[in-house]
Amino acid sequence: MKITFLGAAGEVTGSQHLIETDSLRLLLECGLFQGHRAECRAKNERFLCDPQGLDGVILSHAHIDHGGNLPGLFRAGFRGPVFCTHATADIARIMLIDSARIQSEDVRYLNRNRAPGEPEITPLYDEQHVNGVCQLFDPLPFAQWHELADDVRLRFSPAGHILGSAITELEIRERGEWCRIVFTGDLGRREKPLLNDPTPIDGCDVLITESTYGNRVHPPAADMQAELLRVIQRAAQAGGRVIIPAFSLGRTQTVVYFLNQLRNEGNLPDIPVFVDSPLANRLTSVYRDYQDTMDSDVQAAARTDTSVFDFPGLTYIRSQADSVALNRRRTPFVVIAASGMCENGRVVHHLRHALDDERNTVLIIGFQARHTLGRRIVEKRETVRIFGREVRLRADVEVINGLSAHADLPDFRWWFDRMARTGGIGQAFLVHGEPEASAALSEALIDHSDEIPIVPQFGESFKIGSRTGGTFETPGSG
Repeated sequence: MKITFLGAAGEVTGSQHLIETDSLRLLLECGLFQGHRAECRAKNERFLCDPQGLDGVILSHAHIDHGGNLPGLFRAGFRGPVFCTHATADIARIMLIDSARIQSEDVRYLNRNRAPGEPEITPLYDEQHVNGVCQLFDPLPFAQWHELADDVRLRFSPAGHILGSAITELEIRERGEWCRIVFTGDLGRREKPLLNDPTPIDGCDVLITESTYGNRVHPPAADMQAELLRVIQRAAQAGGRVIIPAFSLGRTQTVVYFLNQLRNEGNLPDIPVFVDSPLANRLTSVYRDYQDTMDSDVQAAARTDTSVFDFPGLTYIRSQADSVALNRRRTPFVVIAASGMCENGRVVHHLRHALDDERNTVLIIGFQARHTLGRRIVEKRETVRIFGREVRLRADVEVINGLSAHADLPDFRWWFDRMARTGGIGQAFLVHGEPEASAALSEALIDHSDEIPIVPQFGESFKIGSRTGGTFETPGSG
């Protein structure tokens, strides 16, 4: 048996890992590479896994860097099943349609502005390809073994990362020997709002683990609610507005949940709250559908609260006209709007109208990458450029950390320890992380695994097998 790392190997995005036996070819994830446009385009439009020869894809969750190139795989000829959880299937449909729309808009802009003689650009895929691959989704429930073939079985367990996210347990028999492979997908945090904690998994022959925050310790998520209340109270007293840039999937729903709790406790000021993101609105509908699968705090709240994502004073903005009208309001309000790094979407318009007023507050709740508007706001530049114009930054800027959906080093140590005590870990591979994060997590894992953990690079292949079979791991070249 062989595994080849075709994405998120030595880097963070583009998750894609190919498992091959004498008779089987399975792809773990099919994510989009994200970053510099030309480099990512070259990676995203070329598949090294022979899409037509795949027997199936296993999708851990619906984030674009994990499943965003599934329509491209379909376009290249893939027609096998895509195994995932039910919530992941529902969310992925929404995310992939949005991805196709964004690509179409980007391509129109780039083609209008391309230099004379440059070839016309086309999207990686369109809505037809999205609809095609969504027909291949084969949703499976959590916590049940599923026989995919005589020699292959699969089980999903909650990963605690986003709604529907799963840890994959895969057992494959080759030449009479069973090999147990565990893939974390993106491992979530303990005590994170809304979601159940990551599920401890029994030992395995092969562990493939993400390492995004393998060198970090996150602040407690519970502190976020108190900080959120403080910021809103101050803005309400000053007669200002609060702008919260937030990713549509996960972050927006968590902020709304916190505000709902504050409202139920009677602590939230009497100030209107708006969610201004069509994508977030659609995704929140899915969260409502799966509310009964969420953690014990949600279930306790649900005894007296029909929906933890709705409360008096909260409005989900539907139309562009209603979004524009928000900026004509003269009284305080809170608006949660995409995107999380302030680079596009409706939040940019809200920032343009809010930054030059010292009564207002911009509340940053996530990492802001270099060279983004969000980073320039966090750095509290005197002016920032929006829609080609310099805007003075006089509004207050607050940064609240603690809402990352990824496991940090203590979470990983807890999870590895549980695995090591219930069967051990054979060979571990660390993916989906910057080199420093993967190296730090490797040090934390080394005492729990039989072999020295490996940080594979793009295209590298490794022979794998059962620890009891005596043919465990031999590195090769892809």
